[in-house]
Amino acid sequence: MKLQIEKSVYGGAGLAHEPEGKALLVPFTLPGELVEVQLVEQKKTSDEVLLSQVLTASKDRVKPTCSHFGECGGCQYQHAEYSAQVKIKSSILQQTLERAALMALPNIESHIGPPWGYRNRMRLRIEELDGTPRVGYNRRGTNEFLAIRECPIAAPILWRAAQSLLQVSAQTPSVARWLINAVEVEFFTTGDEKKLQMTLFVRKDQPGLAAFCEHLKQVIPELAGAGTSLLKLTGPQRQVQKPRPLESWGATGLSYRAADEDYWISRGGFFQVNRFLVDELVRIVAADRNGQLAWDLYAGVGLFSRALGKKFQQVVAVETVGADLINSFEGPGKRAVEATTVDFLRHAVIQRERPQLIVMDPPRAGVGADVCSFLTRISAPEIVYVSCDPTTLARDLKMLVDAGYKLKELHLVDLFPQTFHLETVVVLRK
Repeated sequence: MKLQIEKSVYGGAGLAHEPEGKALLVPFTLPGELVEVQLVEQKKTSDEVLLSQVLTASKDRVKPTCSHFGECGGCQYQHAEYSAQVKIKSSILQQTLERAALMALPNIESHIGPPWGYRNRMRLRIEELDGTPRVGYNRRGTNEFLAIRECPIAAPILWRAAQSLLQVSAQTPSVARWLINAVEVEFFTTGDEKKLQMTLFVRKDQPGLAAFCEHLKQVIPELAGAGTSLLKLTGPQRQVQKPRPLESWGATGLSYRAADEDYWISRGGFFQVNRFLVDELVRIVAADRNGQLAWDLYAGVGLFSRALGKKFQQVVAVETVGADLINSFEGPGKRAVEATTVDFLRHAVIQRERPQLIVMDPPRAGVGADVCSFLTRISAPEIVYVSCDPTTLARDLKMLVDAGYKLKELHLVDLFPQTFHLETVVVLRK
């Protein structure tokens, strides 16, 4: 059937309607395009369709850079010119917040960096095809393995490391045995690509990691450390059990320079993925704020805590698993707390503590009702909410606005070009 694409929606697809009114989501389309689709499966609320051809293309349509685009599940927007991607994400953010009955929104400020080679972390599956180890991702919408030849959104050293791993495996039988035992590999690099960490997720423990890494370091001199982690897969859908660390070689992490600070990131630890926009993100969150006391909730390695420590007399950084934070965030006026955000806020309510600023950067699930309830009781004059999911962000903002906060600033920070993911920074004031 022929369809007119009305708009793009969160998740990467274009929205259209059948003549009967049923909504259809068509991947790899852009607003305003006339397309022909093929029906794959009929459902009660929306049918599943495949794009057959674009009959009338948007002026924003471009040729995808990556040869795997469409097959690979990683990117959704490579067919759109980059400025159009940012406009689409801004529109989706606006509509998501308005659907949550958040009106009179401030203008959305967009912040962008280079749209290619931005990722500082890459995690790949390892499979043996025709007797040869290959690396790849999941095929779009499935758990099926897709061997890849490139990944243009990753920092160049990450793909070079993956290629070198396969090259050394082909030349060295002992390395090949290691890869046959491996399920996945993760590479993490510094913003300047001068240091590299590797984690191999393996089916079973086996000795010889040091010899394996020495072989690899000959072709990847940036390799500073590596480790193995036991990863068990259960069932046909690749359900993953929590990895268990095994052997280690070299440094246990990386010193990552960002926003004029050095952050120690342990192997496997979380850090913002876009190596070009970390400084800008910190600037938006912390640059123009100062006072007596600030809290950094969901602090991670202290990315925002360090910047706040230069402007506030006291900063409290809170993280559930805070080894890197505890070890690095210290000194006069700095306190790291290893606790859940709910437990920390519950105690703060009892103690009647009240900071001038609360910064929070929760995982995709957002902060939720309990945290919002405690925040409204604490009633800090200003909250800065950093979010990677507009839906949970809208839900949480509605609770805070209903409790007396006003939205003063809205920033779209495009940490994930070529994908539907978007990062938002919201400033709320009483």
